Amino acid sequence: MIDITHQSLREQIEAFQAQSASRVSPEVQERSRARRAQLAKSGIAEKSLKAGETAPDFTLPDAYGNPIALSALLAHGSVVLTFYRGDWCPFCNLTLRAYQKILPEIYPLHATLVAVSPQNPDNTLLTVQHKELTFPVLSDIGNQVARQYGLVWSVPADQRSTSANLPQYNGDDTWELPVTGTFVITPAGIIKLASVDADWTHRLEPQVIVETLRQMGSIQD
Repeated sequence: MIDITHQSLREQIEAFQAQSASRVSPEVQERSRARRAQLAKSGIAEKSLKAGETAPDFTLPDAYGNPIALSALLAHGSVVLTFYRGDWCPFCNLTLRAYQKILPEIYPLHATLVAVSPQNPDNTLLTVQHKELTFPVLSDIGNQVARQYGLVWSVPADQRSTSANLPQYNGDDTWELPVTGTFVITPAGIIKLASVDADWTHRLEPQVIVETLRQMGSIQD
C-alpha cells in the first residue's frame, strides 16, 4: 500500500510505478514507454488550447444524470477543468484522489473542480463511488468537449488488443481518448493555466492549481 499522506502527486505516481515494476513484465513496461513516446512525438499536446484563449462552453451530464454547464459554474467563480482517461487508468485515479484532497483549499478561493472523461454514465458513477469523489464528474460521450479543447487522439489499431476495453467503458467503437490535461479558467471564461501532456504519467500537481487560484484572487482583489 502506498502512503500518500505527505507525498506529492509525482511521488505517488513514482511509488505506484515502482510497485508495479515487480508485477509487470519488462516487455509490458517497455511497451507502455514506447506508446507514451509515440503519442508525445505526434505533437497532439501542442494542438490543445493554451493560456489566454477562451474556454469553449459546454453542457455535460454528471454521474447522476444532471446537466452541468461550464458557463453556469463560471457564474460563481473560477473553474478547474481536468480531463482524464477513465476508471481503468491508475494514474487518473491517483490524480482524481489528489485533487479531491485540495477541495478545502480551492472552495474558499471561489473555484469549482470538474473532471471529464469519455466514459458512459454508468462507469462515471463507478468512478465517483470508488474514489469517493464529491466534485462533479462528467461524461463526455464521443469526446465532443475534449475535441473542442484539442485533446482527442485515437488508439492505433495495432495497440487495441493490449489496451483497456474502451468500447466497454465508453460505449462506442471509436477507440478515442483525451490527452490528459487540466485547465484553470477565470470567471470570464479565459484559460489562465493550461497543463496538457501526452505522457499520461505526467500530471499537474495539486498545489500548482491552488497557487494559481490564489494568484488570480490577489489580482482581482
